Amino acid sequence: MPANRKVPLRRCVATNEMHPKKEMIRVVRSKDGEVSVDETGKKSGRGAYVSKTEHAVAEARRKNVLKHQLEVEIPEQIYEDLLAVIRKES
Repeated sequence: MPANRKVPLRRCVATNEMHPKKEMIRVVRSKDGEVSVDETGKKSGRGAYVSKTEHAVAEARRKNVLKHQLEVEIPEQIYEDLLAVIRKES
């Protein structure tokens, strides 16, 4: 395998910073409008990426960017789940 493999980058919806996909958390909206935190990054549906920082989650909540990106109301539980994932990994 080549050593200089391309690292997939994603833009954080809250901070607009580019980070490797592995350093992001994906929030996904399924076809039936259900929103969930996708820790594997493989769920089907429309996704939005948030940096793995509490600051980014706070910004996403404050700006309501997930609602605009996923075009659906975001339950408060989603932000709690994001924070739980971040705290679990740090």
